[in-house]
This record gives sequence, structure tokens and C-alpha cells, in this order.
Amino acid sequence: MKYDEKVNSDEIIKVSHLTHDFGGGMGVFDVSFAVKKGEVYGFLGPNGAGKSTTIRHIMGFYKPDSGATYVNGKESFAHYAEILKDVGYLPGEPALPLSYTGKEFIREMEALKGVTDESVLQDLITYFQVDPNLQCKSMSMGMKRKMAILVAFMSDPDIFVLDEPTSGLDPQMQEKFIHFVKEEKKKGKTILLSSHLFAEVDATCDRIGIIKDGKLVNEFEADALKHNTQKTFIVTFGSDAAVTAFSSASHPAIKVIAQKPELCELTLVVDDKDINALIALLSQYDVQNFREQKETLRDYFMSFYKEDQSFKGVR
Repeated sequence: MKYDEKVNSDEIIKVSHLTHDFGGGMGVFDVSFAVKKGEVYGFLGPNGAGKSTTIRHIMGFYKPDSGATYVNGKESFAHYAEILKDVGYLPGEPALPLSYTGKEFIREMEALKGVTDESVLQDLITYFQVDPNLQCKSMSMGMKRKMAILVAFMSDPDIFVLDEPTSGLDPQMQEKFIHFVKEEKKKGKTILLSSHLFAEVDATCDRIGIIKDGKLVNEFEADALKHNTQKTFIVTFGSDAAVTAFSSASHPAIKVIAQKPELCELTLVVDDKDINALIALLSQYDVQNFREQKETLRDYFMSFYKEDQSFKGVR
């Protein structure tokens, strides 16, 4: 039975056991996830992890070795022309025709997508401060990125596939783009956002998938991380003796996850419900400092890359 015949109407984008092996460990391997209607899904990983490869399959540009991808129940490779017309696609490396002006490029994309109402386009030009009269060959990287944003959003589609959307934009424009995505989310748009920027993913996404070496290693609700009941505290004791006494005692609700003997410091993990018990226990010892360490998206992500000591691919 084809996926088209048993499609879950809530799953607008579907990646099912996708594998494409380029050799040498490069590619994607048995990747599966879905983006639900009205959801912003963050696809988080460093450059080279397999994000763009997955997205190119979703758009129908590549044929998988095995598995498949679907958009609105249609298998991507077989229906790539429909998908390209119906989806707001922002490539990771936008290539503009150098002999065109921005306006000429827009006109050609309007013809391909059947856009006749330019009201959305004009709003985008104003919001992102784009000069469409410039020659594409003379545009900065940031301006080329903004041109690609115009083309992706000007037809006001219900589905967006965005590959590193703010790459090349200055910090102010990155913030404006994040605000823009939030507004599109309020309208019920379905968005797959691939990125290596924690702030971008953290600010916009409902669910997040982490990809490493071409494999999806974790998938979670963004709110679950923000409202995690497990809390981490850093405690600085007044002496080695206090550290030793506390560490040797039995504390079933408290877990010591790190130690810095030179600083008389312990890092502890405890559940919300046991925080009062922790404070009562610490009051029996010589404690100089007690502070909570918030777990960020970056902290959680890096737990999957902790063995990569020189890793700098995501920020």
C-alpha cells in the first residue's frame, strides 16, 4: 500500500526511513520524523550532519537509496514539480541568476508559482529592506539571502521548508526573521526549519530533532526542555572537609554529576519536589555559594556531541 493511501492528515511533511549513502560516512541513514499541521519543527545539527540532504529529498531533488519522503501525502521524488510549486522553499545556498536584476528574478519565480497578487511581496520587500533593482551579481550575501526569503514567502503558501534561513543575515535581520516566522506560525503555517543556530531554533520551534552523522539521535518537545523538572545546582563549600562530609553521606534524591575539588565545588541534580529537602540538607554543612544552572538548548544538544571536544559547528 502506498503512503498516499494511508496518509495521516496531520502529518504535512513525512520522512520515513530515509537513507541516501554518498560513501565515506556521508549521507543520511534511516532518518524518520514528521512535521504536523501548524507546527514549527526545528532540525538542528552542525554543517555536514545531513540536514540539507534530508531537505533536498523532501523537496524531491534526490531519489533515496531506500525509504521515502512525502509532502501532503505525495511522495516527493515522484511529485517534485507540485511540491516545488506548493511549498515555500528556502535553500541553504541560494543561487541567483547573475545576469538578472532582483526584479527580473522575482518575475520569473512569480510565473513559475503562478503568483498574481503582489501584496505579500510588497510587504516583504518593505519588511526585509530589499532593493529588487540591484543586479544579482552585485548583491551581498545578506541581500541574496533576503531575495531568497522573498521568493519563498511571496506566494503565501501553507508549508515552508527553510534550510539555514538566516545564514548571511546580520543580527538585526536575524531577529526580524525570527519575529516573522513567529507571525507565520500564528497563522497556522507548517514550517520545517533547519538550522545550526540555537537561538533561532529555541525561539521558534515546537519540536526539535537533533541530527548527528546522518542519523536522527533525538527528538523532543521544546517545552519539555524548558519545563524540565530535573534541576541542576552548583554548590561551593567552605572547605574540603565539608565537601567530603556531604559527598560521603547518603542522599537518595540527590545525584552528584560533577566535582571540582580545587574549588570545593559540586554539581548536583535534584527533582523539583526535592529542592526543599536539598536546601535543608545543605544547611547542615559549610556552604559558601548555591546557585541553579539552567539547562539550555545548547547544553542539551552538546550532550550528544560531548565526545567531540573540538566541535564548533553549532552556536
